[in-house]
Amino acid sequence: MKKCAVIVNPTSGKGVALKKIKQIRMVLDEYNYKYQMYITEYVGHAKEIVINLEKVDLVISIGGDGTFNEVMQGNFLRKNKLLLTHIPFGTANDVGAMYGYGKNIIKNLRMALEGEVKKIDICTINDIPFTYVAAFGKLTNVSYETPKKLKRRFGYLAYLITGLKEINNKTKLYNIKYKVNGETLINKYSFVLISNANRIAGINNFYDNIYLDDNQFEVLFCDLTKKKDMIKTILHLSKKDITKAPGFNFYKTNKLIIEFDDVPNKGWSIDGEELQDKNLKYEIKIVRNVKVLLPSKRLEKLFLEKEK
Repeated sequence: MKKCAVIVNPTSGKGVALKKIKQIRMVLDEYNYKYQMYITEYVGHAKEIVINLEKVDLVISIGGDGTFNEVMQGNFLRKNKLLLTHIPFGTANDVGAMYGYGKNIIKNLRMALEGEVKKIDICTINDIPFTYVAAFGKLTNVSYETPKKLKRRFGYLAYLITGLKEINNKTKLYNIKYKVNGETLINKYSFVLISNANRIAGINNFYDNIYLDDNQFEVLFCDLTKKKDMIKTILHLSKKDITKAPGFNFYKTNKLIIEFDDVPNKGWSIDGEELQDKNLKYEIKIVRNVKVLLPSKRLEKLFLEKEK
């Protein structure tokens, strides 16, 4: 019999996940898993749980993008890495949507358990992993400053409510020196977006031709400051190639170094949560061949390497 650990964030998805525990147990029994269930109690708990787990065949993360980030961080700190899978049940669920999951937690669990083990690229920022996005600057604090009560009440709409308030605040430009693809550049930017995903902030197909195994991540530097320009860009994301939009510098790379003049007051957002590491210098790079169990639905679109 296979062994797995199930880590559930009880506050994700308006707290509905706890009501599905009995059905989750039934599915795991059906797929011949001996399981231990863990309910997270505070920020960082999922990370601690994974660090201290004995060897299991699978770790199942049930929660939002931030929950999966904690599970991934915990796994990175282990000497003997574990196989992970993620069942989305949060507010944005960008990672889950990219992987091909729907909204039914039980169907998603079956899709995962019947899926394939794939080796994916995971980005790190100062050696801290993020599963799909790291962002800094204008509007990027919305993901971690939106009150949990608001998210439980309004779901994804809560981010829009907080975002509308934030966009009216004065836009700050940060003097940034960065090294990418053999070049060193200096400029002033209002935000930076680093990702390895085709869905970001609830927007599908944010980029074209995104692969999880190409040893590349995508970088956007933005120098827009006027509210009307930002709103125009947001409203037209689905209709134009953002990499060619005015006010943006775009790169594909596998290593990026960013340096600030002063330590920023606001933190980076990584997978929707605030990065506590506040420094003048950040190095973003890729760790390859991280094993994750994924549903088979979209593998053809997400991977260059095809199964033989």
